[in-house]
Amino acid sequence: MQEKLPIAIVSDLACPWCFIGKARLETALARHDLTERVAITWLPYELNPDMPAEAMDRTQYLDAKFGAGKRREIELRLSEAALESGVTFNWAAVKKSVNTRMAHMLVAAAATVQRGGEMKAALFKAYWQDGRDIGDIETLIRIAVEQGFDEQAARDELANDELRETIIGLESHAAQVGVTGVP
Repeated sequence: MQEKLPIAIVSDLACPWCFIGKARLETALARHDLTERVAITWLPYELNPDMPAEAMDRTQYLDAKFGAGKRREIELRLSEAALESGVTFNWAAVKKSVNTRMAHMLVAAAATVQRGGEMKAALFKAYWQDGRDIGDIETLIRIAVEQGFDEQAARDELANDELRETIIGLESHAAQVGVTGVP
């Protein structure tokens, strides 16, 4: 059996460009018949590590960050890039800017059973297309169950202080090696 080429991707689920980038990578791998020859590891990055756990109104947050009116321009540019990549955004459904730490924990937990990419895809869809609050623990548990995970196991992983510290450590390491943004 041929060893798989490892690819480590640092991304945030709250980053629309990361959602587009995931789709573009998958398309490129499939086009060149490389999908089965790579092993992707999803590493955490938080665009907004200080985002409150209860989230913030997305429109207010983005207007404050980029200036009033700029949000729509950004969304239009993202929508155009997304369509070229086979991705769609449901801007009207995405009501909150969320804290993604627990979502990263869920991806890491899924990765232990070689399902990190599937969980990443489910969380991107849940947030960007369905408008679900992926910063909310109960929403994350429902998504995990929808992906075939045991509810209690998902609860345990999201309450796992060691896993939380691992995510924080991975984010810290990314910063130490020069990652200052994503994708």
